[in-house]
Amino acid sequence: MSIDRNVSRRVAHLARIAVPESELDSLSGELNRILAFMDVLGEADTEDVPAMTSVTPMDLKRRKDEVTDGNYSAKIMSNAPESREGFFVVPKVVE
Repeated sequence: MSIDRNVSRRVAHLARIAVPESELDSLSGELNRILAFMDVLGEADTEDVPAMTSVTPMDLKRRKDEVTDGNYSAKIMSNAPESREGFFVVPKVVE
């Protein structure tokens, strides 16, 4: 795919970048070089390369996936101006 002035103008518009008309040819050249480099990268054989998320191998720490209340209800209720039976007491707003 070759990028011309019209495509460069459209890309700049979509990217919300103000590109003067005099620089559209330069932008087209840069975008064409980027696409050419992407083609070179696409030719690399990556069939036997495992997927990775980091350059250093590491295992994520895991914990049990269990639902709890956090055991913070006493601390949370201590901030309430008024509480009753483990719930916040608020004024009635609907009559």
